Amino acid sequence: MSRAVRRVRRWAAAVVMGTVLVGCGGAEKPASGKAGADDSGPKTSVTVRPIKASATITDAQGVTVTAKKPPRRIVCLVALCDDMLAELGMTPAATNSTLLAHPEFFGKERARKIPVVPGGFLSPEVEAVLSHEPDLVIGLEDTHGKLAPALKGATTFWPVQPSTWEDSVGYLRDLAALTGRTKQAEEAEKRFRTKLARAEKEKSDKTSLIIFGSDENFGVATPKNDVAAGLFPKISSYPWKGRGVEGSYSIEEILSRDVDVLFVETLSFGAPDGKLSDKLAKNPLWSRIPAVQNDKVFEVNSDVWAKGRGTRSLGLVLDEATAALR
Repeated sequence: MSRAVRRVRRWAAAVVMGTVLVGCGGAEKPASGKAGADDSGPKTSVTVRPIKASATITDAQGVTVTAKKPPRRIVCLVALCDDMLAELGMTPAATNSTLLAHPEFFGKERARKIPVVPGGFLSPEVEAVLSHEPDLVIGLEDTHGKLAPALKGATTFWPVQPSTWEDSVGYLRDLAALTGRTKQAEEAEKRFRTKLARAEKEKSDKTSLIIFGSDENFGVATPKNDVAAGLFPKISSYPWKGRGVEGSYSIEEILSRDVDVLFVETLSFGAPDGKLSDKLAKNPLWSRIPAVQNDKVFEVNSDVWAKGRGTRSLGLVLDEATAALR
């Protein structure tokens, strides 16, 4: 995979994904049978603990955030922030994500009215952030942590780093405590947990796969490295494990796993230049994958699947995935 594609996926999913699918190379011996069936973990509880409003929270990563008053002007440098604010019934003072344009969030017309932070995801301009007079700025720890010194004294910066859906729920609860929007968060968490628990009960025996990229070199989204992918062992067979920055999956391995349903995230560099699945259709090996042969390849919205990572985005992922896995 090219360095550029890795960088975009880091932007999209907050981690450097090393599980790469390439067109040739030696194949690792696959596990027998429907791998991944034992990786679903404990069943999801639908019980939601009450949230208490607080001026100070300490998140699951040990980061403590204190707000002198409930934050109202929040600048989002990561789409998880936009997702959480939508669940809480709030609108960001500014954002650098296009997630809110999705019809299940604000829609294009309303989202267009929200100021955009220049500099993009990787290099948001500090001056522009501060021009919105934020009470709170939420960014990704491994990408935006470098901005903390420049923001110190002018606003409160909260670095987040979700790797599982439980992390995302925890961040939502913490933000609800700070903003006082506890009822909204409890309702959002309940909706998500109920949806996930129902999907678990109806778990598919089909093997699924999420891939991402912009050209013939593409990567595999894996649990613990990708929040959405972390849901899939609970709802299907998902035999894909992270292999570190230099790890890779060969096309032969993908073929050997008999993938029944394939989800494709097309990542664009600037202007869109076509769907990843259409580009891969030119590869003769691609056509041998069962999901391709059976017309079970689904191009999905990368804003929701790769970048959102909050309860609303993950709920949409479950809706689309469970429908495709039937």
